[in-house]
Amino acid sequence: MSLKPESSTSAAPRLRTTLAFRLTAAYSLGGLLLVLLATAGLYVVLRAELDKSTDQFLADKLQVLRTMLRERPHDEDGLREEIELESAARRYEQFYIRLLDEHGVPILTTPGMAEQLDLAELPGQARSRPERSIPMMGRHGQAFRVSSATAQVGNPPTSNDTIQIAIDISQEGQLLTRYRFWFWAILLGTSVLFPLVGYQIARHGIRPVEEIAATARSITSTNLRERIGAEGYPSELASLAGTFNEMLDRLEKSFEQISRFSADIAHDLRTPVNNIRGEAEVALARARTVDEYRDVLESSLEESVRLSELIGDLLFLGRAESPLTHLHRQRVDVDELLGIVRDYYEATASDGGVYLVTAAGDEPITADLDRALMLRAVSNLVSNAIAHTPCGGSVTLAASATDAEIHIKVSDTGIGIPTEALPRVFDRFFRVDPSRSKTSGGTGLGLAIVQSIMTLHGGSAEIASQPGQGTCVTLRMLFSNQMTRW
Repeated sequence: MSLKPESSTSAAPRLRTTLAFRLTAAYSLGGLLLVLLATAGLYVVLRAELDKSTDQFLADKLQVLRTMLRERPHDEDGLREEIELESAARRYEQFYIRLLDEHGVPILTTPGMAEQLDLAELPGQARSRPERSIPMMGRHGQAFRVSSATAQVGNPPTSNDTIQIAIDISQEGQLLTRYRFWFWAILLGTSVLFPLVGYQIARHGIRPVEEIAATARSITSTNLRERIGAEGYPSELASLAGTFNEMLDRLEKSFEQISRFSADIAHDLRTPVNNIRGEAEVALARARTVDEYRDVLESSLEESVRLSELIGDLLFLGRAESPLTHLHRQRVDVDELLGIVRDYYEATASDGGVYLVTAAGDEPITADLDRALMLRAVSNLVSNAIAHTPCGGSVTLAASATDAEIHIKVSDTGIGIPTEALPRVFDRFFRVDPSRSKTSGGTGLGLAIVQSIMTLHGGSAEIASQPGQGTCVTLRMLFSNQMTRW
């Protein structure tokens, strides 16, 4: 017994996450990233501004001392006040200054500078970046920024002194430390707050989707009247709800048509079958003569023919509505086609006292059509017209064309159709006068077949009628590269 490796199809299904989870994660990550970038950017700007402010202060002090040495080199009291006394009066951001002569001998030094800074290291630090401040650690771990510059003594200069200046920036470091603390505190708080707020926003945002899904779950074949109320929805979901409602309208209409079709077909199929069965039962109830049996057989044959025609019409409609149905197009002379239909029904029209005529156009019209289907469509219209036109009336067949369309018209001077019945005349099994149609053998499928044939050709069938004045059915097809006028 050998073991086969499991197929990849047996692998565990991928974990599916909900839309609310995905939206919450997106909101949270986006919010956290925004807060991170904003606070980090503010931190960088704050640090740069503090450094800029410190450098500006050092530059201003150096400029003041340079000016005093150049313009008032013998003002020892002013230099002493500027170097030894001003810094001692500051509580925060204390600064220290040392003035050296050209031989490196200290002239003036701010009190306490030696306790705060390693004065032996200060010249080397200062010379690494002259005229610019650099960071330096004090003896007690304080942060300093130091700067050094050469100053001319006297005007004209008699010597060059060196100015060394250092400022305590521990307060700035403490400020940045507090900022970093609040930075991480805010980031931690938002990492907890954003998912909660994001989840509420996501739930509120997808509530219309859940309502649409709930409506969809409640719809069955017996409950197609449910609709989605899109009031208050965002435009995108309102459009989705509107599309969904339109789909439900089409489904409801289709189900209603199927229900009526099922009821009509059951009735129309049951009637001839019951007639055949009833006649057979009566014939077998007792012995009959040969003539009586012949009458029964003839009646059964008529019902069988009617049943066969009905089934044929239903099969044709089924094939016509199939997306796989293809037309067998060929070049057809439309006037010739109408003449064939007229010749075929001329005898039937004469028997009923109806005049059947064709009206030829000024120019012949040819088109690439399915000849057999178009013959059937026009024949159905002529048959209906003759059946509903009284003796002495007329039925006219005509073809015409415009720059965009080709028209085939079948008009009569018959009894007409009531206005309220016109919208349904192309429905299957619909009869304006059911009793009259049944006696004449109609099934109520003739005009439905005409409409299906025109749909296959990319056209349409239209009807206009006035009771007592007649009916006109127009078959419309668009001109294309397959249709020409000669």
